[in-house]
Amino acid sequence: MLSRTAFAAFRPLSRPTSMPVRPIASAIPLPSLLHARFLSSETKAAIDKAVSSAPVVLFMKGTPETPQCGFSRASIQILGLQGVDPKKFVAFNVLEDAELRQGVKEYSDWPTIPQLYLDKEFVGGCDILMSMHQNGELAKLLEAKNVLVAADQ
Repeated sequence: MLSRTAFAAFRPLSRPTSMPVRPIASAIPLPSLLHARFLSSETKAAIDKAVSSAPVVLFMKGTPETPQCGFSRASIQILGLQGVDPKKFVAFNVLEDAELRQGVKEYSDWPTIPQLYLDKEFVGGCDILMSMHQNGELAKLLEAKNVLVAADQ
């Protein structure tokens, strides 16, 4: 068994022992390094157009009628429970286009799908929607954006 003094030899000589150690992760933005692929201008333009196509935009796996993953299904259910107006909503199936599937992750800098946009602004994924739905923030946001079915309909 090695004693603590045996590990002292591995300490860098240029750093005094009283100096705090700064983790490498805070010095270098690792997600940026790990996701070094750059979004093509064509894909970015297509995603810009998609995000602008309706007040409520969901990038998901599958379609609202036939979601292909539980998170996409949950997101559609949440939007339905909230009363989002179908006329103000559009969904894009990322399973139909590999470039879109990867591109939307880079576009939002969010690693998972589904992804929700309200008035061209990224809101989050299923976990964020679930949290906002449970604490009432989503209802307030959707009402403020005027994307709910009118009460007289």
